[in-house]
Amino acid sequence: MSAPPASPLKIGVDVPWVTAWSEELMTGFGPCPSVDGAIAVAQIDKPGVGKPQYARNHVFRQRKSVREMLCPMCGKPTANGDRWSQTGHWTTAGEVRARNMGVWLPGDFPDRRPLFDAGGIAPLHRACAERSLALCPFLHDLPDQELKAFPDAWIIATLAVEARQRPGIANVPKAPIVAISFLQLIGVPDYAG
Repeated sequence: MSAPPASPLKIGVDVPWVTAWSEELMTGFGPCPSVDGAIAVAQIDKPGVGKPQYARNHVFRQRKSVREMLCPMCGKPTANGDRWSQTGHWTTAGEVRARNMGVWLPGDFPDRRPLFDAGGIAPLHRACAERSLALCPFLHDLPDQELKAFPDAWIIATLAVEARQRPGIANVPKAPIVAISFLQLIGVPDYAG
């Protein structure tokens, strides 16, 4: 059986850079440079091979985009003043704590402090965000079409899964291991209390 040909779709133009492709299968878990060598979920890296899986982010590229503030559409660095979110929303420190994510917040943040929950999607360049809104059916159907400026400061939270050994696989610890799956991004605007 031959490998699928490279897609004619252009990454960063037709398909977001962070999107997983059908030939990028999950491979287990292990040390990952996207999280400073911590144990993380691993995935084959073959962008552009097979079919784009628009509803799925590639785990390594997702973590890299959040850690390095890379635009999920084009994969290039974003800069303060040109970071925009399509799907993020305003929340408060109290609401983040209520979702059991408060461990990532400084203890001196009052519950009423505004925060911007970007979820697992790093901010985009304005031009990339506008292009995405124009081309992506999912984004086009969202009731909130407003692009929101992303704050110049942020907190990164890790989302993890419990990785267990599959029967018959050697050299894998028998005890469950916690592995980082995705990173979540919380924008921290200036606050005057």
